[in-house]
Amino acid sequence: MSPVESGAGGAEDPAADDPTDDDPTFDDRVADDRAAGGPAIGETPPGSTADAAEALAGTETDGMVPGKPLPGEPVTGAEVQALVAERDEYLDTLRRLQAEFDNFRKRTARQQAETFDRAVEAVVERLLPALDALDLALAHVDVSGGSELESAFVRIGTLLRDILAKEGLERIDADGVAFDPTVHDAVAHVSADEGSAVAGGPGDVEAMPEPAVVETLRAGYRLKGRVLRPAMVKVRA
Repeated sequence: MSPVESGAGGAEDPAADDPTDDDPTFDDRVADDRAAGGPAIGETPPGSTADAAEALAGTETDGMVPGKPLPGEPVTGAEVQALVAERDEYLDTLRRLQAEFDNFRKRTARQQAETFDRAVEAVVERLLPALDALDLALAHVDVSGGSELESAFVRIGTLLRDILAKEGLERIDADGVAFDPTVHDAVAHVSADEGSAVAGGPGDVEAMPEPAVVETLRAGYRLKGRVLRPAMVKVRA
């Protein structure tokens, strides 16, 4: 009977293809490999793919930045220079931001002050006609009479001028001074003889500068050193 016919169902015997069955020295070689400390035939050697994957899985990579040294590693001179340059860049950026903020704060404060000054100037300009009317009323009041009406006008005028003076308002109405086109508006000219009559005598005219203001027709005003309205005057030529 043939070997094929002797198998169950006509199937071949798997053991017939195993070379270890025909090799009587196979077991001896396996024993020799194990005794030598190496992997036996058919065993997974140390350092296999599974061991490498397990080793990589246990490696910590958190906090690692490319181009920067790891904790515990020695730092080279080039790396120190790079860190110093980065620090200086941050410091320069901070200084620029601080300077820009200081300039913005100063500019804002200056703009607020200018806005306040313009608002005060607008209010004072609207009050100038009231001051002129008050001056005309006081000019027609009998001061020597000492009436209650005269006293009321004087008190009102004094109070109003004191309030405006605290805001920087200054009156321009001096006579007998040199004519200044920056603060005076000459609306009339008189000769030397007419000037002496206005001033009170020839001696007063001779003492005046040339040309000189002999009479103020309407008072002028300065606000914080700036001419708000020039004085309307009569000038001796």
